[in-house]
Amino acid sequence: MERIIAPQLKEDEVKFDLTLRPQNLSEFVGQEKIKGNLQIFIDAAKGRNESLEHVLFYGNPGLGKTTLANIIAKEMGANIKVTSGPALERVGDLAAILTSLENGDILFIDEIHRMNKTIEEVLYPALEDYALDIIIGKGPGARTLRVDLNKFTLIGATTKMSLLSGPLRDRFGAVYHLNFYEEGEIEQIVKRNSKILDVDMQGESSKLIAKSSRRTPRVANRLLKRVRDYAQVKANGIITNDVAEEALKMLEIDTAGLDHIDRLILEVMINKFAGGPVGLNTLAAATAEEVETLEEVYEPFLLQRGLINRTPRGRTVTNLAYEHLGIALPEQQNLI
Repeated sequence: MERIIAPQLKEDEVKFDLTLRPQNLSEFVGQEKIKGNLQIFIDAAKGRNESLEHVLFYGNPGLGKTTLANIIAKEMGANIKVTSGPALERVGDLAAILTSLENGDILFIDEIHRMNKTIEEVLYPALEDYALDIIIGKGPGARTLRVDLNKFTLIGATTKMSLLSGPLRDRFGAVYHLNFYEEGEIEQIVKRNSKILDVDMQGESSKLIAKSSRRTPRVANRLLKRVRDYAQVKANGIITNDVAEEALKMLEIDTAGLDHIDRLILEVMINKFAGGPVGLNTLAAATAEEVETLEEVYEPFLLQRGLINRTPRGRTVTNLAYEHLGIALPEQQNLI
């Protein structure tokens, strides 16, 4: 079954995502402290007629890092060039981008933690001195040619802050951590985007979708799209409470936002490993999931919901997990 919570956007979803993306800070729902700090940061830079200092966003997938990068560019009246850590395979790839930047441009690097060390080291003088050091030749006869760059702002985004080297982190003037959203904020996003899509939502259908969205805007947008499709085929395009419930049931997403993989993870931990502790590699093998997917996509939400715990010996399920799945608690077992 197609996964609603997959961390990356599919090709056919990119255009859909762009139509719903806020264009300025006032339209952006949630992350209020970050928005307030960014507004001051942007206004001060514009008042001095300077480029912004380099910015780093980190947090789980789908929380708005790319959206905020585009908003910053729009608020600054700057052009933005977008790339990603894995796409920068050679020093020449980065050099070509940096030398093409105009004064005040913004370079957005997604998954910046996945840049290789050689490219990262070339980036250091670019960030500090707006210069590119190119090594010409090899061995004892090698020499360094310094190329001046236009002043630009680097915006980096990462889901794994711990994988960024200290020297790279230190070169960002502002670092922001994006948190999961409150259900009320997700409901606002669903209502806003339903109007953009000209979807007729009635009753508390927007709240039902928000409750099932894992407190993540990207998931909310995907659910809205799927529920809209269901309503178009089954209910003349009108999303009522019943239609939303039926659509979510068809997608195997429950009222807590858990999908069939979430429930599989919990059931495997309970039925095969007596509730844990179980190591992440073992759990990945038992569920046929990648370790990275478990750690980055599923585990954060299950932890937020209080359904699992992370311990030095491995992952364990909680009483809430047994209760949610309707499984009787094992006797004489002290679960948290």
